[in-house]
Amino acid sequence: MAAPNDVQISIPKNDIEEQGFKDFDYSQRAQWLRAAVLGANDGLVTIASLMIGIGAVNEDARAMVLTGFAGLVAGACSMAIGEFVSVYSQLEIEVAQMKREKRVGERGEKEEEREKEQLPNPMQAAMASALAFSLGAMVPLLAAAFIVDHKVRLGVVVGAVSLALVVFGWVGAVLGGTHVVRSCARVLVGGWMAMAITFGLTKLIGSSGMQL
Repeated sequence: MAAPNDVQISIPKNDIEEQGFKDFDYSQRAQWLRAAVLGANDGLVTIASLMIGIGAVNEDARAMVLTGFAGLVAGACSMAIGEFVSVYSQLEIEVAQMKREKRVGERGEKEEEREKEQLPNPMQAAMASALAFSLGAMVPLLAAAFIVDHKVRLGVVVGAVSLALVVFGWVGAVLGGTHVVRSCARVLVGGWMAMAITFGLTKLIGSSGMQL
């Protein structure tokens, strides 16, 4: 028999697990996660749209693959440079703010916590962005490289990119702690729109008399 003063409080397991998720700061992943997800989605959508745009007016598989490869190289370099410049500017702003706070003698808990925070890494963000773009761009390239029939090739590219978009949306949602279905639907619909618009406009220009 328990003593009168012995009070046992049971905490539901679900509440503990939920509290554990709430205590985890997903913003710690924001820097590299943003660069990786953005780069992968851009690689998928941009290169697939380029290849489908070329495929709208040219049935040659070699033309599609070369266009995709050129887009991969150009896009990876552009993503890396853009991310480096952006994150480096952010780094300079944060360092300057820390110096101003030290100069005016604002020594408190807020500053101590800030000094412990990891400052943004421009090179890390640039490399993550370029690598993710390249990995994403490889999906439509590999999908189109070994298929001879033109219509089948276009269908396979769209299917492979759609599947990859869902996977990347799911990975980003899980790592970022956001809603999975909404994340997958958002990237998938966006990718479809980009490919459809590129195909339609290129087909329209091609049918107006311009020959490739």
